[in-house]
Amino acid sequence: MQDTTQLLVAWGKGDQQAFECLTPRVQQELHRVAMYYMAGERRGHMLQATALVNEAYMKLIGWKGVEWTGKQHFFGVAAGLMRRVLVDYARSGGRAKRGANTARVPLADAGELAFPAGAGVVAVDDAMKDLERLAPRQSKIVELRYFGGLSLEEIAAAIEVSVATVRRDFSIAKAWLFRELSRKSMV
Repeated sequence: MQDTTQLLVAWGKGDQQAFECLTPRVQQELHRVAMYYMAGERRGHMLQATALVNEAYMKLIGWKGVEWTGKQHFFGVAAGLMRRVLVDYARSGGRAKRGANTARVPLADAGELAFPAGAGVVAVDDAMKDLERLAPRQSKIVELRYFGGLSLEEIAAAIEVSVATVRRDFSIAKAWLFRELSRKSMV
């Protein structure tokens, strides 16, 4: 059995057999992350975890010649794609304007993140975009931790900084996001 990183690199170079070996591995992990996202959705939500995985996966397999640096890179990109799918879905229904039936993400349980009750996926996405403009590395850390499900150690390896730096940046980003989401929910 080849390492996931080796398979990703081979797939990036066009190896179809590597892609076939890789598929069950990444689909299982993506499904785990999607189930986590969908746990906070209202009952009867039209978008299911499998559909979220399929949507992100279809976007990923269309990418040719990507030089994956490792599984953290791949899952970080996949997490970002799933985030976009959820946000696009929430925005397309106009729920952000009406405030009703907002797609919910279980933020209170999100890898040490604690956000105000009722912070929906659109509000989080807006806050993440603001954070990305102000502090790109902190935004990337939150995305990899929350949306990618990576550990602090995996994030440190992926972005090539120390675990202490990741821990510090993550702590600052959590506080900033909490403040921003609290402030916006009061408006």
